[in-house]
Parts: sequence; structure tokens; C-alpha cells
Amino acid sequence: MIERTRSIDIAARIILIVGVAFILAPLVIAFLTATLSYEQFVRNGGITLQVGTHFLDNLAYIWTETALPAQLWNSIVISTLVAAIKCAFAFTATFALVFFDNRLNRIVFGLTLVTVMLPLELVVITTYQIVANIAMPLNWILALTGLGEITGLGSDLRLSLLDTYVGVAAPIACASTSVFIYRQFFLSLPRDLPKAAAMDGAGPWRFMWDILLPLSWTPLVATFMFWFIGGWTQYLWPLVAASTPDAQPAVVGLARLATTEQDRIPEVPMLMTGALFVSFIPVLLIAVMQRQIVRGLNLSEK
Repeated sequence: MIERTRSIDIAARIILIVGVAFILAPLVIAFLTATLSYEQFVRNGGITLQVGTHFLDNLAYIWTETALPAQLWNSIVISTLVAAIKCAFAFTATFALVFFDNRLNRIVFGLTLVTVMLPLELVVITTYQIVANIAMPLNWILALTGLGEITGLGSDLRLSLLDTYVGVAAPIACASTSVFIYRQFFLSLPRDLPKAAAMDGAGPWRFMWDILLPLSWTPLVATFMFWFIGGWTQYLWPLVAASTPDAQPAVVGLARLATTEQDRIPEVPMLMTGALFVSFIPVLLIAVMQRQIVRGLNLSEK
């Protein structure tokens, strides 16, 4: 048993207050800057703690004069696709790895974790080539087997997913971190659970759908929220895969707010307003779902 003393409690509270202040300071500064007009910002010589009265004006400009509202919808769709693809594939793959005995399971599990060590940024060129023409593997098969000449299809079929929701979301979703999380949770379940389900006449599909899925609802919700926010904050790949403002997510559109004129100070108040506008949904989701996220990532809790 850990003895609680007044000095330890005071020290813990001080550390907690300092940590909260450290986390909230950038948000406070961003909000205060967003309340200023461009002229006030320039006159103050940069970021200050002055409170202005132009926040609603800046927000109205963001809403009516920029592409951020439409790009916010793009972010919602792309992030939802990323989270759904990750969770669906990870859940079914982990189900097979844990509940179907095979001598190759450990090897397959190790190979899936390799994708965590190979981030998308390292293979962005290859990924772009594939997304620009997803028929490339079929072209290789047609050229290798000669079927292209026989069928008249040739070996230069083209199908691009650039500037589409799927083309932006699918490469981001190709990571197996959720497999590790689900595997640890599945291993914590009673080992006789599949046998009990089989004795009641439940096959593998029914066991997964009617028994395992309801038991896994909490970690599924937690990982879905985790990957939703991860997809929301992606910048490099959406910038490459979506070349038009109509297809870009809000994080990419936010960077477009910076002025490109020479010898002109960037519109920092507008950028801060846009940053608050773009980050509102993720922050709201974290605030509302924080308990479910913590419970879902606590693998010992069923």
C-alpha cells in the first residue's frame, strides 16, 4: 500500500497544474491571436496576449471566403474511411490470427507489424504511382502472361484514384497497429469461449459477429476514435494525392491560408482562426469520448 502524505499530494498537484498549463498555453495564445485584426497584429509587433474583438469577423471570413468549410467535410469523410478501414481489416485479421490455429500465425503477425516500421512518408513516391494507376498490377500480369494481346485489352490499362476520398484514405489506412491492440484484447478473453460457442452451434462467422464483436465494442470504439483523429491530422499524403482544393482535407487547406506575397507578414490571426476552426471537431470528440477511449485502450478491462 502506498502511503499518502501531504507533501506528495501537493507536489503531484503542482506537476499536474504545470502540465495542464503547458498543454493549454498554445490553445490560449491561438485563441487570443484569432481575436485580433491583421492591422492590430502588425501594430503589436507579433503575437501578444492582447484580447481583440475581431474573432467573429475572422470566423465569418473563414466560413464565407475560403474553401475550409467544404474541406472540413472532406476531412470528416476521409477520417471516417481511414478509421473504418483500419478497424474492419484489423478486427477480421486478428480474429483469424487468434482463433484459428496455424503454425504460420506468428510469422504472419510479425509481418503485419512490419508495416508499423514503414511509415507512409518513406514510400510516398511508390504509393503515388500505385494510386495514380491501380491497374498497374493487372498490367504486369497481362504483359507477363500475354493475355493482354489475346484478349485485346493490351497492357496499359489506367484507373486513377487521385483526387478521390478512397485514394486519399486507403494508403493512410494501411497500417497494422490495431492488430496488436485487438490481439492483446482477444488473448485476454477466456480460451474456452470459442468451444462454448461451437457447442451451442455457432460457426466461426456467427461467433465473430454475435459474440466477439459485442465483447470488443469498447476497444473498437477507442481505436476508431484514435484512427479518426490520426486521419484528420495527416498532411503529406493528402497534399500529394489531392491536387485540387475541392478534394483536399481541411489540414491541407489551412496551409493555403498563408499569404504568398513577398515582403508581407502572413495573416496570422486568420491562420489561428482557421486552426481553431479545423481542430474543433477532433477536440470535441476527445472531450466527449475520452472515457470510452481510456477504457478501450485498457486491455485488462473486459
